[in-house]
Amino acid sequence: MSDITISGDDGDFSTYLATPTSGNGAGILVIQEIFGINADMRAHCDSFAAQGYFALSPDIFWRQEPGIQLTDKTDAEWQRAFELYQGFDVAKGMEDLISSLSHLRGINGCTGKTGTVGYCLGGLLAYLMASQSDADCNIGYYGVGIDHYLNQAVNIAAPTLLHIAEEDEYVNKEAQEKIKNELGNHENVTIYSYPGVNHAFTRNDGIHYDAAAAELAHTRTAAAFDAALN
Repeated sequence: MSDITISGDDGDFSTYLATPTSGNGAGILVIQEIFGINADMRAHCDSFAAQGYFALSPDIFWRQEPGIQLTDKTDAEWQRAFELYQGFDVAKGMEDLISSLSHLRGINGCTGKTGTVGYCLGGLLAYLMASQSDADCNIGYYGVGIDHYLNQAVNIAAPTLLHIAEEDEYVNKEAQEKIKNELGNHENVTIYSYPGVNHAFTRNDGIHYDAAAAELAHTRTAAAFDAALN
């Protein structure tokens, strides 16, 4: 497990790489929340590596401030996280993710099969990777803003899962219904809705962590990646 540097279109940025003990496997691009490549993102990567994948999580806030590692425990950290979120350029972030996906494929031992998974902001970006990249499987957890990009669903050709928290304060009921109505019949999209849980219900040590819902969502994610990447 290590931090490595990737050369993107606009400059170099850091990523966290977790490697399977076998040294061989498919790759998963792990897309951050608004808190940076923190302990939670690293734990997700380590979990995927334990399942036999190369897991790479790029710093998509590097243009604003490299190396951000925040938690959800203090008001000051929340304020900084929202500042970074509001200053984030989605188009530039997508360029970084596509560069990272290419780098992931080229890692020695990677089979070339790759998936993406993202949380919060990363959940939106995983959905956009489904429509804008050639990843073999894409999974979004409680993605914020997907309802504003539903017109891109026509380009989704690989299996895509969306995990929705029904009590998500950042994705209201109207937005959830819009997503379900627009994407529910898409042949490549599967939507799972989790009643009674809030945004970030899978954030390790997070204030809204829900063990039962997290285990169910992760089981579904593991099955999707296994089918698409192995």
